[in-house]
Order: sequence, then C-alpha cells, then structure tokens
Amino acid sequence: MAVAETQLYAKVSNKHRSKSTSVLLESLLAKGFPAHIAQKALAATGQKTIEDAAKWLHSHCNDPSLDDPIPQEYALYLCPTGRLHNHLQEFWKESKRQCGKNRAHEVFPHITLCDFFTCEDQKVELLYDTLKRVGDSFSQCFPPSISLSLHSSTSYLGFFIGDSHSNILRDFALAFSSEASALADCHVKPCLKQLHLTLAHKFYPHHQKTLEQLAKCINPGEACQWVAALYSRDMRFVHYQTLRALFQYKPQNIDELMINTGDFIYVDPTQQSDVSEGWVIGTSHRTGCRGFLPENYTERANESDTWVKHREYVFVTASKFFSQTENEPNVKLNGEVHNPSMARSVTNVLSLQLPQNPTLRRGVLVMRHGERVDEVFGKSWLQQCLTADGKYYRPDLNFPSTLPKRKDSVKHFEYDPPLSCCGIFQSRLIGEALLDQQVTVNYVYSSPALRCVQTAQHVLQGLKLDQKVKIRVEPGLFEWTKWEASRVIPNFMTLTELAEASYKIDTSYRLTYTYDFIARGNFPLSSLVPSESYEVYVSRSSAVIKQIITACPSKGVILIVGHGSSLASFTRPLIGLPARDSSDFAQVVRKIPSLGMCFCEELKEENKWQMVNPPVKTLTHGANAAFNWRNGIVED
Repeated sequence: MAVAETQLYAKVSNKHRSKSTSVLLESLLAKGFPAHIAQKALAATGQKTIEDAAKWLHSHCNDPSLDDPIPQEYALYLCPTGRLHNHLQEFWKESKRQCGKNRAHEVFPHITLCDFFTCEDQKVELLYDTLKRVGDSFSQCFPPSISLSLHSSTSYLGFFIGDSHSNILRDFALAFSSEASALADCHVKPCLKQLHLTLAHKFYPHHQKTLEQLAKCINPGEACQWVAALYSRDMRFVHYQTLRALFQYKPQNIDELMINTGDFIYVDPTQQSDVSEGWVIGTSHRTGCRGFLPENYTERANESDTWVKHREYVFVTASKFFSQTENEPNVKLNGEVHNPSMARSVTNVLSLQLPQNPTLRRGVLVMRHGERVDEVFGKSWLQQCLTADGKYYRPDLNFPSTLPKRKDSVKHFEYDPPLSCCGIFQSRLIGEALLDQQVTVNYVYSSPALRCVQTAQHVLQGLKLDQKVKIRVEPGLFEWTKWEASRVIPNFMTLTELAEASYKIDTSYRLTYTYDFIARGNFPLSSLVPSESYEVYVSRSSAVIKQIITACPSKGVILIVGHGSSLASFTRPLIGLPARDSSDFAQVVRKIPSLGMCFCEELKEENKWQMVNPPVKTLTHGANAAFNWRNGIVED
C-alpha cells in the first residue's frame, strides 16, 4: 500500500464514526446497500437524489476502492453569478484563445473562503447545516456589492477584495470554520490572507499586456449575486492530470480500461514512464476502475471538471446594485484608475483586433500530413502489395491506386510511405473547406516526405490552386530525426522525380539557410542528421520558420505541410513561446491526428504573431477494420 494511502487510512480510522439519519441514506439502506458504501455514494454525488447515488453505485460495482474509508475533500468558495460571471467567463474564453491555457483556467471564477479539508462521509450533512446557519447570520451584513481592484504582476492577474469587504468575508469564513470544525469533527482552515478573485496565474510574462487589456474590459460593478458554495473532490487524485475521453474505447485485453465519450480519467504523470508509447494508465472517474487506454482518445480536462457541488447559500443583494448604470466604480490597476463605463466589452476589443477579411493579414497554417498507408496496414505494408517479381498491386481499396515512379528501388517507399486513399480524400476535403472559407493561400511549403508532398498537392487541388501555386519542398521541415524508425534519413524522391510524377513542384526553390547556420545557398538533405538531439531539432525548426516568413512578404496564407511535430516546433517560436520540454513535446505530438492544424496570424502593427482558431473545422472519423465475408457469414 502506498505511504500516502496508509496515512489516509490512519487519519480516518482514528476518528469516531457516527450514524446519519438522512432520508436518502435510509432509502439506500432499504435497498440493501451497506451503510458505509451508501454514505460514500451520497458524498460522491453531493447528496442530491437517490437516483444519482444508485447510478454511482452501479457504475462503481467493480471499483476496487469501494470499501476504502477515504473521505472526500471539501472547499468553500464564494462565486459570482449574473452578468459579472458572464463577463468573467468571456474573459476565461478569450484569454485562453489568445494567450493559451494558464493555471486559472483549471477552476471557475471564485474567491476562496476555506481551502480544501476532509470530512467523514457520515458527517457531511453537518457541513450543509453549518453553511445554512452561518449564511443566515451574515445575510444582513453581507455587502450589496463587493469592491474589486485589478492587480497585475508578471505571473498573476486578478481582483483584490477591498479591506472593509474582506473583513466581512473573513468573518464569514472564520464562523463557518469554527462551527464546522466543532460539529463535524474536521479541521477547517479559513483563508485569512488577501482575498482575491484570480483571472490569470502562471502565464508567460510577454502575455501580461494582452491579459491586462482583456481584464480592463470587465466591469466589476456589473450586476452580481454572490453564492457561497461547498465543493468536493476525490483527495486521492489531487496531484494527477485529468483527461477527458473524446471517443469510446472497448478493451481488447484484460488490463485495458473501458471508457465512454465524455468520461474523465485520472492519470499520474509519474507512473507513465514504463507504459507503451501512445498509451497511458489511469483510473476512471465514472467507474473507479484502472487500466491502460490509448492516449489519442483523450484530451486534457480542467482540474475542477470532476468536482461536485454539494450545497450553496445565495446572498440576496440590494436592488440598487442591479439598477446601477451611471455611477459605476472605477477599476484600479496597480494604482492607475480606469473607468469601466468607458471600457469596451471583450467581444468589441476582439472585433477590433481581428481582421474583417482573413486575407488582409499574413497567416501561417501548419498542417500534419494525411493518413499514411503504413499507419493503416503496418510496417509490412510494402510486402503486402508487391508480387513475387516486385510489381505493385492493390490488396485493399485503401492502398493507393499506383505508386509514383522512382529511379532507385521501390523498397525505399518502406521508410517514405505514401498516403492511403483515405489520406488523399482527407487532404482534398481540407482543401475544399479552405476554399469554402475563401482562404487565400499564396505559398505552400512541404517536408520532403512523400506523404507531405502528396498532402500539399491534394489540398491545392481542393483549393483549385494546383495550376497556380507550386510546392516548395523544404528539407528543414522534416520531422525530428530521432523518431525516424530506420535510424537513418529516408531516401526521398528527388525534385525531378516528383515533378515527373505530376506533382506541382517549384524546382527552382532554394532557401537561404543551412543546418550549420552558414548561408551556403539552401538546406541540403545531406544536412539532416540521423537521431539529432531535441535541442538541434528545435534550433533547426526555429531557423527554418523565420526564413520562410522572411521569404514570403505578401499578405495571405503560407501553408506548411509537415508532421505531427511541426505544429508545435514551427508555431511556438513564431508566437514567442519557448520550446516545450522534450517529454511534454512527445506527449503533445502523439495526440495530433492526420490533418491536425494550427493557425498563426501576424499583427504587423504590434510586430508579433498570435495563434488563433484555424479557418476550418477539424476532421474526425472512426476506424474501419478489414472484413472477410467468410468469417461469420458462411463459416462458423
């Protein structure tokens, strides 16, 4: 047993247990559930309905921790509602879109009154009673509006609560803490430091100005009803990552985890080192079961997505607060006064920042190639489609109809595979979608890998630009060579061979960049180093994207077709972000699907680039396994 769990057991077993007289509990006991398990189900679902608790019990019937006496953790938050909450949510959304996710996005807007504490399952109702009694006693002195002053630093942005109102909130938290500690026999620690409502935390310093501009658009004097809410979380997974399932997965082996779309999975980052690439091991929030699951079936979720709201106390505010329109309070940003009535909404600010016509500014669309044939048919795909005398044939309709001609051996396709037929269809579909959105593509760059050149060709066909725009094949766009299965640089088709195979190649293209950063005319294939270090790959990617931007001054979109690794390695230096840690980088790349894309837009007046939503939607589809009509139809 882990040390942390042993301590939890000791903490729980040393406490006196009392019986609950809850009507919900009595109903579950009447159904035959043991008392401690019924109490656990009620605590895990917020003690709302019998149906919720019974559903939880049914889902957790195979949960190995069902009998464990580990309680939930609880916290008391003061949360805004109404128009102020709507503006805060708008800020959450736009700050994430413009500056990426920061720690504040993990939780909803709130002021922490009492940080997380444990309470035994059978005593949780006493917390509800305490919240009601303390709320009633403070309802008359609770301020009709709360004074909020905007404060900013290089790693924090948020509203500080005015002193007089902070004192009232601290007294409320202290009263709840004292009564809950006495009645429920739990240690509740009120927050006595500077009370605040966090807007952004642990962000990159160069995003501070943008976040401040968005925050100034929030009027803290907006109509708001404050709610004291009691939340709980599973204390076993506090330091885990929370993932959300994008697709259903049915286990193929006994050690794999069954997940449904929308399920949350807790993953301990420290336990993933021995897991096979592309897989993670985690625990299902819905069932409590543990097992392996494919990582690309999931996405990162917020920390608070699995929290449960138990009870809330609504403080009724004065009517004048809701009718306030003229004499709105000023917002202070570190002593500087700003009038919210003069501030534009976040939406209005964005409408000024973003172009009305996407062709008015330069943009960079970085795209992963389409589905490659070996991704479907495995590493031995070439052996499956060659006859004894070395001629190509099509054993499945998803194999390409032909292979392009090359002067050297056809076996070189093994490490430079083409697109599957579905990959070709995907690429054309993306091109057609870009055409529908009237995206103007002026330049196209491609990795020398055949699958990338083919993707670029078919995207251009979908755009109806294949006779107007030629593909610039750039060896510097090739993926991190450490990931190359052959441990050597693949023998790519030459520009002449690609042109003779009817690919629209710009055979005159030369990029004034070399691998060793000495201008010698272009980046030759010979400069790619097998099994290069991560630092070398990052430097190569940063230098290549800067040279491409310099070589393409015209307005419109620069399309770059590369690999899964390209999305991060070419966009992060463009928008001023440092490279990810190599292990984090690998985790991100594994989740990027075929035709996954990122879009950066130039803000020339500010001499910078920002990442925005791609001009087209994502492409999602399911798997389609091989089928033999004999199996199950004719033969048993």
